[in-house]
Amino acid sequence: MRRRVLITGITGQDGSYLTEHLLRLGYEVHGMVPLDEHQCPNLVQVQDQVTLHSGTLLDMESIHHTILASMPHEIYHLGALTFVPEGWKRPLDMFDCVAGGTLRLLESLRLLAPTCRVFIASTSEMFGNAPTCPQCETTPFSPVSPYGAAKLYAHNLAVSYRRSYGMFIACGIMFNHESPRRAARFVSQKVCEGAVAIKFGLARELVLGNLDAIRDWGHAADYVHAMHLMLQAAEPSDYVIATGVGHSVLELCAFAFQCLGLDWKPYVRVDQSLYRPVDIGCLIGDATKARRELGWKPTYGFREMISELLEAALCRVDGQTQARRCAAG
Repeated sequence: MRRRVLITGITGQDGSYLTEHLLRLGYEVHGMVPLDEHQCPNLVQVQDQVTLHSGTLLDMESIHHTILASMPHEIYHLGALTFVPEGWKRPLDMFDCVAGGTLRLLESLRLLAPTCRVFIASTSEMFGNAPTCPQCETTPFSPVSPYGAAKLYAHNLAVSYRRSYGMFIACGIMFNHESPRRAARFVSQKVCEGAVAIKFGLARELVLGNLDAIRDWGHAADYVHAMHLMLQAAEPSDYVIATGVGHSVLELCAFAFQCLGLDWKPYVRVDQSLYRPVDIGCLIGDATKARRELGWKPTYGFREMISELLEAALCRVDGQTQARRCAAG
């Protein structure tokens, strides 16, 4: 019998890569999508191979319905508001979706599918400005944003349900991971798309915030493999998933512009209003535990990942240019 899996946030970057990975492994894949989400561009290649259920993490009844309709052996909880600056603008919505949504899901699973294996997507933002770098599973959490705080609440709920009810719940403390499917508002995509727009004369400058912030950037395709491995382990646990290598936003800009034959300095403008109220200086992960216990390791390097983002941005600009020529002709 094929194993059934349910993915919340299936239409996002991670959800789509995970869907493709699980389909290759022979899973029957189900996903929960918002009631008003009719188009799923990230799933266009595989949408006919998955079963989608309308639902929201804000409503217990729709979660119940989705679980009963799919009866999963495994569930990957990826659905959330994930853009950190959005949390400062909508902190109540952020908390209700991230923390409240996780609580509703865990309680539904406890009642309806207590033996289901559960992956919870936690985040490096829970570390905040940690006193040590790199960060590992034993580094103290000290979030400095509404998003990080909401994620820590959800993480602690997962640990509590695991300990209190004996449920198989594994948390992946995911450091930054990118791909061409990443939303344009995230800095990796913003830099690559901005650099390409400047290269083709479609923009004159790229406006960014803190160039000194250091992040550990990996590729989403690698990180979803780690998610799956966590649910195949003999016992549930928490794992940092990261490359172990940090790069500043300035380095990201310099490399992206260099790939296009440009010097970044004349084009990048720093806007202090784009700084976070409390910024995090350095987030670099130590994934020793995942390497040792799961046999996981990243396959993409930083430059390879950024080159892929640039190539996708170039293809989009080329497609838009051809579309304009057809419309004009």
